[in-house]
Amino acid sequence: MTARDWRAGELTMLLFALVLAVAALASVGFLADRLQRGLERDARRMIAADFIVRADHPVDPMFAREAQSLALRTATTAIFPSMVSLDAQPGSSASGAAGASAMASRLAAIKAVSAGYPLRGALRIAAAPGLPDHAAQGIPPPGTVWVDDELLDALKVHVGDTVKVGTRIFTVNALITKELDRGFSFVNFSPRLLMRADEVASTGLIGYGSRVTYRLLVAGTDPAVAQFASWARARVEGGKMRGVALESLQDGQPQVRETLDRARHFLTLVSLLTALLAAVAIAMAAHRYTRRHLDACAAMRCLGASQRTLRTLFVLEFAGLGLVGGAIGVALGYAGHLALLAWLGNLIDVVLPQPGALPVIEGIAAGLVLLLGFALPPLLPLTRVPPVRVLRREWGDEGRAAWVAYGVGIALFAGLLVLAAGELKLGGIVAGGFAIGLLVFAGVARAALWCAARVARSGRLGQARAGVGWRYALASLERRPGASALQITALAIGLMCLLLIAMTRNDLVEGWRKSTPPDAPNEFLIDIQPDQRDAVASWLRTHGIAGMTDGDLQPMVRGRLISINGKPVNPDSYKSEDARRL
Repeated sequence: MTARDWRAGELTMLLFALVLAVAALASVGFLADRLQRGLERDARRMIAADFIVRADHPVDPMFAREAQSLALRTATTAIFPSMVSLDAQPGSSASGAAGASAMASRLAAIKAVSAGYPLRGALRIAAAPGLPDHAAQGIPPPGTVWVDDELLDALKVHVGDTVKVGTRIFTVNALITKELDRGFSFVNFSPRLLMRADEVASTGLIGYGSRVTYRLLVAGTDPAVAQFASWARARVEGGKMRGVALESLQDGQPQVRETLDRARHFLTLVSLLTALLAAVAIAMAAHRYTRRHLDACAAMRCLGASQRTLRTLFVLEFAGLGLVGGAIGVALGYAGHLALLAWLGNLIDVVLPQPGALPVIEGIAAGLVLLLGFALPPLLPLTRVPPVRVLRREWGDEGRAAWVAYGVGIALFAGLLVLAAGELKLGGIVAGGFAIGLLVFAGVARAALWCAARVARSGRLGQARAGVGWRYALASLERRPGASALQITALAIGLMCLLLIAMTRNDLVEGWRKSTPPDAPNEFLIDIQPDQRDAVASWLRTHGIAGMTDGDLQPMVRGRLISINGKPVNPDSYKSEDARRL
């Protein structure tokens, strides 16, 4: 039966609409999945872990014990500012330079790390400036430190020279070329010196009142990390532990995440609207399929086929069609997401991880839901066609079962919209808008057809000398009001979806433009000393730097918003990550 229907072209429209809907959903699903995986990968690298416990005092050992009990890997860091100076001892390679520079020294951001750091990503080092770098294998050996090129230039030393940190002398063993988890705190703007955590005590730098940021890094499987995070939040918030903060992947790259979420919501909306159009097309094609198979089903009933046999036959046929259409749609969706990546071009200049299996499962499930939810209700009357249909041309009523099937199909499709949107609000808005639009357009179509029928029966067209074509057209609409209303409604919904996509696209682009003005600064000068201000301003004027023609340099001081009009500010009252950070 399926082969005969396919050769007759009965399933072409159904398959085309199904493939189009699955391809649209799968293409956005693949792209969103790869972007999400890439963002999580980079976020892990940016914090060198999956979860962090940060404190202004040594982290309570209970956090490390709990992490280890969950088979999680741990490492610790301690960051603090301190002076680093040349080793001017006689015979040292830097003693000559020290004499010339009168014992050069520089304020540095010292990071003391334990074995295993970093837990995610890699710290890259080089043997000397200008030489190829490579991923560090472990942490600095005992008695050595790693520094960045800024500290090398400030102290006029080279790799292999010795520097003084506190009361200890260390050998500069390597040059740091990339440190992804450096962060943007004030202390990290200073040159970096990386050392072993077990050698900090011997320097005598940390004592009572020292400003040190301690961090416990945690990494492992997602379920174990989530369990540890829940346990840690309960201890920190429930126990009101002062000076302790928790960091997760959601805290990294908030601006990038917000931009990607906007783009994902737009692409998801486009795919959902495409699925809506496909659902209408599937329902219309199923009605056509039903009408063309009434006689065949009546003949099969005459030959002894029961309603259950016909029902099983159609369910198996359409389930197979759904699987085939879903597979084709997923394949086209994968190719479509590659085209989207090529269209985005340099906006995504990193290698994204390959997608997981979830978009494939969602695509095939979407195909089955669309096909069975919107094609099955029109097919139910076929299972109840009486054998007398062979002799008497009767259409019959769809019955209560068909309306129940329509309700189940609409409910499943609403769930599909919410699942594809990734959030209840967006999916609910699209589903609600579709339902309201469907009712409004169907009501308008029915009213227009009723008015057209009244006009046709009144004979006014003949009095107005209207053409024969108009009279036949109105008569045809009056004979098939249900099918005519369905076609009018489908066309109206299609136009509504196209207009909505165009309007949403313009709003999205305009929102991006407003979030980043054309004259927004992209270069910054930090740590300009008072005696350097005039020289820097003169250099900026000479080179015509935009916005600096008047040489107006303003000092900036980090502050925190604590109240508005005398009312305390609660960060939890704001959704924006930028507002919460104020």
